[in-house]
Amino acid sequence: MSSFRPQPLSPLRTVFLDRDGVVNRKMPEGEYVTRWEQFELLPGVAEAIGRLNRAGVRAIVVSNQRGVALGRLTESDLNHLHAQLANVLEAEGVYLDAIFYCPHEKNSCTCRKPLPGMFEQARAAFPEIQAANSVMIGDSLSDIRFGADLGMRTIFIAGDPTRQGPGALEAARLAGQTAENLLDAVKILLDA
Repeated sequence: MSSFRPQPLSPLRTVFLDRDGVVNRKMPEGEYVTRWEQFELLPGVAEAIGRLNRAGVRAIVVSNQRGVALGRLTESDLNHLHAQLANVLEAEGVYLDAIFYCPHEKNSCTCRKPLPGMFEQARAAFPEIQAANSVMIGDSLSDIRFGADLGMRTIFIAGDPTRQGPGALEAARLAGQTAENLLDAVKILLDA
């Protein structure tokens, strides 16, 4: 009689991160970070990304940026924000492997989370990426559904309860795990 043995989890290779609410302080619902002065890196983010870097795990931001479609900022403004973020992280000796974003209005593309377009963009840039050895860390239902629909492990960031969007309770239930912030999530992943 043979016994069933669960397969070990594939070694972690890629962590997908939402931006607003995970990497930087989220604006109130319906508002958008439109300039660098509004961009506030959350505590522990540089340390968390550094831990991923040292472990050889890709750190990739995937972010819905509807503010572009609404005319609150341009793609050039957004790219400037991301360049500033890269500079701040570089000053800490850490880096993101890539940042992908969806600048579109709801229901007008295939790249807005939870749809898989940004995952496909990441795979085009890094063909070895597989959902089976990836994790999605986010603070919204669309983040968690993005990861879950692709077959990734998911971690919900509880974050600031006053800044949680609609669907946060459902996201917490759907996620494989919950953490208070990005550093706690990375500790869960790397210290397991």
